[in-house]
Amino acid sequence: MTRLYSYCIPYDDGAAPNPYWGVCTLVICKPAIRRTAQVGDWVAGTGAKYARLADGKPRNMSGRLVYAMKITDKISMPDYDQLTRNTLPNKIPDLNRRDEHRHLGDSIYDFSGPSVVQRPGVHKEENAERDLSGRFALLSTHFLYFGAAAIELPGHLVDIAQNRQGHRVGLNDKYVGAFVRWVEGMGHKLGSIIGEPLLDIFANDTCSRWCAASRAEADEDDAEDVGSGCP
Repeated sequence: MTRLYSYCIPYDDGAAPNPYWGVCTLVICKPAIRRTAQVGDWVAGTGAKYARLADGKPRNMSGRLVYAMKITDKISMPDYDQLTRNTLPNKIPDLNRRDEHRHLGDSIYDFSGPSVVQRPGVHKEENAERDLSGRFALLSTHFLYFGAAAIELPGHLVDIAQNRQGHRVGLNDKYVGAFVRWVEGMGHKLGSIIGEPLLDIFANDTCSRWCAASRAEADEDDAEDVGSGCP
């Protein structure tokens, strides 16, 4: 049975998910989703009421779809590290590149040695335990990423975005078919990036540190079908 995982994204920065280089990947954050979602399932990120911008000003993105991906592959995080070394090197963060998309690489963890090493990137040491607890990387070539151009959910699908901390899945079972028909019927070529991320995480050092710390706190509550309001 195909399932639909949905969650609120208060920090849309292009790293989690990372929609670049032809493959949308979810490798950091949302550890519970990464452990349980399977190939063929869908993951949808919806906007927050007070979505964060680099200048500290919020924007109301509630009830909007930031991205949707049908999982076309699920591999272990060590295998993802190897995959990025071999065929997706642009997913490995490189803060020295002028292309800011390279700064957002989600292959943050280097498994090539006797112990896991965190590469310099969007996450800090406080994120490592929860990132690694997800164990798997979710990949998709069947996705749409809207970012700051997030599209309003139609009335019959607004319930998938209840602005909860954590994520929905069982509560979404009755919406799966309608959601897939809506996404696939939009007319966009699947595998497309429609807009850039809302938050420029590298606008300043304060923004980068704050975002990493806030996501670490949010991932503590990545529980299924329960939770408090999303900011």
